[in-house]
Amino acid sequence: MQNSRSAQLFKQAQAVIPGGVNSPVRAFRSVGSEPLFIKTASGCNITDEDGNSFIDYVGSWGPMILGHCHPQVIAAVKTAMERGCSFGAPTELEVTLAEMVIKAVPSVEMVRMVSSGTEATMSAIRLARGYTNRDKILKFSGCYHGHSDALLVKAGSGAATFGVPDSPGVPTDFAKHTLTARFNDLDSVRKLVSENKDQIACIIVEPIAGNMGTVPPREGFLEGLRQLCTNEGIVLIFDEVMSGFRVAYGGAQEVYGVTPDMTTLGKIIGGGLPVGAFGGKKEIMSLLSPSGGVYQAGTLSGNPLAMTAGIETLKLLQRPGFYQELEEKSAYVAGGIAKAAKDAGFPIYSTRVGSMFCAFFTKGEVQDWDSAAQCDTTAFAKYFRLMLEEGVYLAPSQFETAFVSIAHSQDDLDRTIAAAAKSFKAL
Repeated sequence: MQNSRSAQLFKQAQAVIPGGVNSPVRAFRSVGSEPLFIKTASGCNITDEDGNSFIDYVGSWGPMILGHCHPQVIAAVKTAMERGCSFGAPTELEVTLAEMVIKAVPSVEMVRMVSSGTEATMSAIRLARGYTNRDKILKFSGCYHGHSDALLVKAGSGAATFGVPDSPGVPTDFAKHTLTARFNDLDSVRKLVSENKDQIACIIVEPIAGNMGTVPPREGFLEGLRQLCTNEGIVLIFDEVMSGFRVAYGGAQEVYGVTPDMTTLGKIIGGGLPVGAFGGKKEIMSLLSPSGGVYQAGTLSGNPLAMTAGIETLKLLQRPGFYQELEEKSAYVAGGIAKAAKDAGFPIYSTRVGSMFCAFFTKGEVQDWDSAAQCDTTAFAKYFRLMLEEGVYLAPSQFETAFVSIAHSQDDLDRTIAAAAKSFKAL
């Protein structure tokens, strides 16, 4: 790869972009490699600057549920571009997409569009604080909610503790308001709530953790959070930036039958363009400026291009049988990879919810960050590189989710399983 076009571009990028990338995981450091620079994409395939084609299971980190460059989405965005890409003023498109989101997502009675998942979670937390007049928030180790200061916090000594900054540049005074519990462990949550009685504004959680690999909620975990928040006057926020419209049209809350007070969304509702949203009960959302005193603003929020791509994507997701077909494809490829590992005598722990799946390189079950952290990341890095050689593009980290799109064909899935079988045997 030393003389490849990607290698040349990466060297060039490092001179003008910190680390050579505009988002850290793209650097491929955790897999001991250098990034591919992508030139084109279509369906479930991406092609790099050197003309190499790969079956893509990253899907721009989730939004490409239809595959890349769906013709209906592309045509609609082109038409929208001809009318104007941004006005900084209201459009009918914003109303249309808002109505579609409200109809689809059980918890959402009103919704505010923003431009990223980070912006959505940051704004939802601010609104929850304004609604409750409380300062502290509770999050979970291994769950990622964007890079705002209050959320770049890790647990200190022990699983449930006051936060300490997880990044230079985050003041300790900010972090002290963030409590961190263990995912799938209700007792760790109850302990923190008891120790901080009437001080916690919200609990924010990925209902399906997707940023430590794919970790489903244990039976009763989400239900327990819902009951605890109801009893204690705490706002329950589901971060469905990843799972929203991905695991079902109504997201994880539809799958598990648990309704939060607020929901954050992104990725799929922008059809591949930058977007985010947060919504919830009217009594909470009505406190948002200009209706109320909690301030939030954004010049490109609800821009016509993102709204158009989102509307067309959600229309296509409503095709009868769409999610059943996606479920079957996802079960087939995830099961095939797990069987390939077993046949090769290589221990992995396989998880999947809908079209989100992960192969954890560990013998034990993965239920939280502590167990995910036991994975053999060196072996995963080698597996990643072997799969890349076989033409399969996975996320360059053990602690990320793989995504299946409706564009993956049976041949694509079979080729992926065959590549996995070859790779596991080579480990």
